[in-house]
Amino acid sequence: MTPVAPSGRGPALEAVFQPVQTPTTFEETVERLGTAIRLGVLPPGTRLPPERELAEELRISRSTLRQALTTLVQSGHLVSLRGRTGGTFVADEPPLARETQDPPLGDEARAVLDYRVVVETGAIMVAAERAEERDLDALERLTEDMTLTHGGSFEVYRRADVRFHIGLAEACHSPWLVVAMTEVQGQMSDLIQRVSHPNEVLSHSNAQHRRLVALLRRRDTARAVRLMREHCQGTEHILAALMPD
Repeated sequence: MTPVAPSGRGPALEAVFQPVQTPTTFEETVERLGTAIRLGVLPPGTRLPPERELAEELRISRSTLRQALTTLVQSGHLVSLRGRTGGTFVADEPPLARETQDPPLGDEARAVLDYRVVVETGAIMVAAERAEERDLDALERLTEDMTLTHGGSFEVYRRADVRFHIGLAEACHSPWLVVAMTEVQGQMSDLIQRVSHPNEVLSHSNAQHRRLVALLRRRDTARAVRLMREHCQGTEHILAALMPD
């Protein structure tokens, strides 16, 4: 690989390295860098700034940055090289630079994501009021199942993930909410199967699942709804970053 050093930063490149200031710092960092790679703002061979410098520019922690970079290495967008001339580089052939027959994240996908937010946040609100201990215990077991699948089959993880979200609706003791959640999870699966599934993303997502269960046990509706909104936003950022054009 021949490193490419951008000759000065134009407005587009400056935008890539603006501070990240949202609750979903990990996912937005993945989206920011992934989108820049997809659009060619960061062309193949580009060497990213050193980790400490980049974390300071984005105003995020080095651990969050490391998670985001690891995600993009796992998905094939970046490569990490060791040694005196090493560093983190945009891959010579990042996945999103190749031709694909999949449609982009457009109006239909946006409608699915909006529908998901309404169903998921609504379910959390009702579950915080109605969930019984056995419901919460079942959700906690599903987070353990997802932890055990780390580094293994995504299909196994996804089945437990779907069961978790449907379990939230079941914890509301509302058959209609279960129907709605089942529908939206089916639609989300159609989107999710079109992107890669780096382990860092799955671990981060499941950590949020565990926090949701803890908040439901405390009947902390406001924080649970806020966290679910962040959880949904995180998925949107990852899809925007990794879904093919």
